[in-house]
Formats: sequence, C-alpha cells, structure tokens
Amino acid sequence: MKKYKNYDVVMEYVDNILTGKKIACRETIQACERFKKDLKNPIYDFNPKDAEFVIQIIEKTFVHDKGQRLDGTPLRGEPFLLEPWQKFIIYNILGFFHKGTIIRRFKEAFIKVPRKNGKTRMAAALAWALALLERLSGSTVYIVGAALRQASQSFDYIVFNLDQMGEKENFRIRNNNQEKSIVGEIGKGSIHIEALAANPDAQDSLNCNVAIADELHAYKSPKQYNVIKEAMKAYTNKLMIGITTAGDNMNSFCYNRLKYCQKILDGTVKDEQYFVFITKADEKEDGSVDYTNPIEHEKANPNYGVTIRPEDIMNDALQAQNDPQQRKDFLAKSLNIYTSAMKSYFNIDEFRASDRRYNWTIEELAKLPIKWYGGADLSKMHDLTAAALYGTYNDIDIAITHAWFPIVAAHTKAEEDNIPLFGWQDDGWLTMCNTPTINYDDVIKWFVEMRDKGFIIDQIGFDRKFGREFFLGMKMHRFRIEDTPQLYYLKSEGFRRIEKKVKDGKFYYLHSEAFEYCVQNVRAIEQTDDAVKYEKVEPTQRIDIFDATVFAAMQMLKSMQKSELARKWLKGGE
Repeated sequence: MKKYKNYDVVMEYVDNILTGKKIACRETIQACERFKKDLKNPIYDFNPKDAEFVIQIIEKTFVHDKGQRLDGTPLRGEPFLLEPWQKFIIYNILGFFHKGTIIRRFKEAFIKVPRKNGKTRMAAALAWALALLERLSGSTVYIVGAALRQASQSFDYIVFNLDQMGEKENFRIRNNNQEKSIVGEIGKGSIHIEALAANPDAQDSLNCNVAIADELHAYKSPKQYNVIKEAMKAYTNKLMIGITTAGDNMNSFCYNRLKYCQKILDGTVKDEQYFVFITKADEKEDGSVDYTNPIEHEKANPNYGVTIRPEDIMNDALQAQNDPQQRKDFLAKSLNIYTSAMKSYFNIDEFRASDRRYNWTIEELAKLPIKWYGGADLSKMHDLTAAALYGTYNDIDIAITHAWFPIVAAHTKAEEDNIPLFGWQDDGWLTMCNTPTINYDDVIKWFVEMRDKGFIIDQIGFDRKFGREFFLGMKMHRFRIEDTPQLYYLKSEGFRRIEKKVKDGKFYYLHSEAFEYCVQNVRAIEQTDDAVKYEKVEPTQRIDIFDATVFAAMQMLKSMQKSELARKWLKGGE
C-alpha cells in the first residue's frame, strides 16, 4: 500500500487510537477495531484508490472560506487539508469492495461529531469530490438539510470554491430561493450537485447516487431521511451519508439511529453495509459525564487542538457548571451527548443507571418467592396498549412490561410520530396485533403466559371504563382484577414509589428500551400533599408502558398497606 499517499496516515491514526497514544471514546475505538478486523475479512477487497482520489481532489481544489488557526493567523484561501480522522472515514466508506468486484461494501454512513469540528465543510468537500468520482455514471449528489438553510451552507461553500478555482463559468449554477444546483459536463461524464430541504411530500421523484443528510438531529421524522435513501435504488454503488451532532430529543429519528449504530459497533447488530463513526465524551455507569475533564473534551472533539481551542472548551465547561440550560447545550454540542428535553420530568440516566445494576432473566424472575401485581393501560383500542407486572425482592422493585399495537397502523404511526415500534418488536417488548384494533385477548394471553411461567400474580389494576371485555376475560381466567380510575391523586403513590426506587438505584426493568421511551415522555406537575399529576410532554408521544407500570405499583402498595393493617390488628392495634 506504499503507493497510496495517505495509507500510512490512516494506519497511524488507527494504531494510535488502539494503543492509547491518542485519546478516544469507546465508539471511536470500536470503529478502529472494526476497520482492522475488516482488513482481514476474506469476503472483502481493500483498495484505497477511490479514497485517495477523493482526498486528493479535496486537498488540491478546496480552500478555506473563513476561520483562523489557533495562533490567530487567517485561514481564508488556505488549502483545505483533511485531518487523519477525516481520511479514516473516507478510507472506510470508499476502500472496501466485495471480493473480486467493483461493488463497494458500504452503502450508508453515520458520522456524529460535535460542532466546530469542520463537519459542514467536510460535507461540502465530500459532495464535490464524490460527484467527480462518480462522474462517468452521471453523478447526482444531494445535500439535504432539515431546512434549506442548513443545506445551503455546504452548497455555498462549493460555489465559493468553484469561484476560487476560476471554474464557475464551466458550470450552470442556480442559486436562488427556488433552486440551488450545480450542473456541468466533465469529459465523458457529468455532475449534478443540489441542495435540498428534507421535504418527503415533494420528493417522490428524486434520483441520485450520493446523498449527504446534514444535521440529522433536526429531522422531524424518519420519512425525511428515507425518501432520499429511496431515491438511490437504481444505483449499485450508492452512498447515503448522515452527519450530525447530538440533540435534546431522545425520541427522535436521529437518536434511534444512533442507538442502532452503537449496536453495530458493539457487535450486537450485524450490518455490513453501514459505516459508523462517533466521537463523544464517555459516560459513567450512572449516566453522568465528567464534563470539566479535558480528557473527555478531547475524546469528543477529533479536532481538539486544531480547530477546537482547549482553553475555550474548558471555559465553556466551567460556565456550564452554574447554568443548567447552558450545561445541556454544552453536553449536546461540545461533548456530543444526547440530553433529555427540559420538559421531561425524569432524568433517564438515573433509570438506566439503576437498571444496569441488575441482570435477572424472565426465567429467573419467575422463580423468585414473591407475589407479583399487574397493571394495564387500555386507553385506546387503535393505539399503543401496555401491560406490566410489578414486584419487589430484597428491597429492589422490578417492572416487567409489554406492549401491543395494530400492525395495519404501525408503519404510519412509526413514521409520523417517530415511535420505534418495529425495533421494540424485534427486541421482544411489543407484539403486533393482526387486527385493525387492539385485541384484548392478546393482552389476557400475556398475563396467562406469565402465570404459566411461574409468576404468582396477586391482583391486576386497570381503568374499567376503557375495557369491559378485558375485565370479563381476565375474570374468566381467574385473575383478581381491580377497577382503578385514572385519578392523579390515586396514581401519585405508584408514581412516587417508582421515582424513589430509581433514585435509590433499586429499580429494574429488564433493560427495556420501550419502557425508557415512555419514561422520557412523562411531564409531571407537582400538586399539594406531595401528589403529582402527569401527562405526555407532546400529544404525539406515548407514556402507556409507564402508565401500566404505575397501575401495577399501585396494586402492590395497596396490598402492602392491607398486610400492615392486618399485622397491626393481630397485634392488638399497635
């Protein structure tokens, strides 16, 4: 590989990460480990010829349009030289081919880095270089933002460089409110680069071989991404690149995509067509981040000491100590850590930290010598329905949850409301009903199956006005079932029980991402006498699984109170 100018640069970067010479987060280390493993994989050929072409095009034709070096000297007009981590990305996405073919391995990429690391300009430079690389196929490259303004930044940077090259006259450039495009003939090929807003209702006829989706965290629904991805189906060597920083919506398309990509790096999901590169601060076991530690600053920012001034990021970190809102922004934008929306009542990291302490299986829980209490949220027959079992063992509260959804509405609901229903189904937390509405027999069947597994189910709470058929069906199967009206002062006790156990690190929910999703959507208002009234943060979000868990916790607490009263009575009313 000596003939390739950047091969040694990339390998040195990888080796420095893996040996600890260069500070990196867990995900970056995993990406480098994956690269090393892929080099030895016999089903792929590694040939960096295209990667070298792209790097050379960028470094020889692009210059900076603004900025300063760390010593204060201006960068405008200076060559746009890629950093080793950027070359690593390009080597990966363009270097691997299926054995004995010219078919590239990677069709999709997820790149997540904090702001001020040259992300937008890298997107622009990649768009230009990839268009030239694929010119013989008549390349069409889309730069897509959640809003046109985002995509315009990359587009304008390409136009700036065409002007610097003296090449503007050789291309048809349209740059107005209706269209932002660059079209031109190059030798036997052609290029078409266009900036678009992600508008799925107006983009069904798109056709491209490369797309760069910028600032994924701002995408409102998966459809904004998927409609662009669908536009590539006619091409064999297609490439969809998503570039983003962290956001503050853990129910977003971007966050769900992040979790999927982390599973690829972990090896728990196998997706050979998807390249993943993530830089972020590492989180502790309790979900917190040592955000004033310069080591974490360097882990998150691959351009630390290049475009990121260490003293500036430290100053921002110290300011964030005294300002919760600024701290949220600092964690998201400078350390690339997703944060919960301010409206959310719970800190999801507290739930995760508590849950991670335990690892009982369903089979192990069924054997515990304890009683279990049930809850069901049957609020809508055509929407998410949930059930829960709740028990306590050695002072640890345990919630086992399940949900149901009609399959006929699942695709629409997943896209419109951004609910990862199919991911929950794959993980075993949700069952798709084959009927247009929720079949309550499916919910009853779950309770029966749990009882058959060995769970001793004492009683089950639900709001009778939403499911009389469910009530009668549960009675027929010999369950003790109690009508529990949805009144906040009655539900407060179950809510507070869960809250306290989580804060004490004594709450386990079997690592259910469906349960976590609902927890993050809870908005609560404190009432008098320590009562709490809770609801959804947004109308399109769901809290049903959490609600079912509250119902179940209420039943357990009622039973405990009755037992205590009986104990006192037997002792003579102490």
